[in-house]
Amino acid sequence: MRHIAVWAYIDYYCKDFFWGIGDYFMIRVLIVDDDHLIRQGITRLLGDMDEFEIAGTCSSGEEALEFISGNKVDIVLLDLNMPGWGGLETTRRLHAKKRKLKIIIVTVSKSNSLPKQLFKAGAMGYLTKGCDVDEMARAIKEAHCGRKYISVEIAQGMAVNLHSEEVNVFERLSQREMQVLMMILQGSKSHFIAENLSLSPKTISTYRARILEKLQVKGDMDLTRLAIHYNLIEPL
Repeated sequence: MRHIAVWAYIDYYCKDFFWGIGDYFMIRVLIVDDDHLIRQGITRLLGDMDEFEIAGTCSSGEEALEFISGNKVDIVLLDLNMPGWGGLETTRRLHAKKRKLKIIIVTVSKSNSLPKQLFKAGAMGYLTKGCDVDEMARAIKEAHCGRKYISVEIAQGMAVNLHSEEVNVFERLSQREMQVLMMILQGSKSHFIAENLSLSPKTISTYRARILEKLQVKGDMDLTRLAIHYNLIEPL
């Protein structure tokens, strides 16, 4: 009975105090997407919720890396397909810069060949842009608590791919090859890739040749078609 009385006292007298300091424990979210309307839409939706504070918005991975260097961020909502580094490389760099940062990938495609690669790179969640705001909020809270979150639609797609007779050819590539591949698919030139990965242009050429050989394609056009077929990128 004594324990019950103590908890009743805490509940009656202290709950207002804890609610009052709730604002100090809001989850700070950074939205990274090259589409202004999407950034604006997510900002508006999450901004109406008491649990979240929009730390800022960025239009590229490069901009996001600079932003987290000087600002407090808990969660990054990161678009998968962006010009420049793209989602995979941006995930690696953000995770390497701040290990405690939680990254949630947001993509248009329900089925994609990248979930395993992204989780290896440091992502904590994977959502489709078609998800409702309640699911997005749930994913943010789960990631903030250190738990991975995958939307039902993407999980179903991964299960289908797992039981499909068709082998995902991109599994043949190493992490570094996948890194180079994604930047090639984003339209980045060899000198840009070399500079951003701290490699020589000759090394990038070697990686390109190795990627084409492993995937058994002849050039960038075939590479793009293959990537679209496996939902690695979205068709223009």
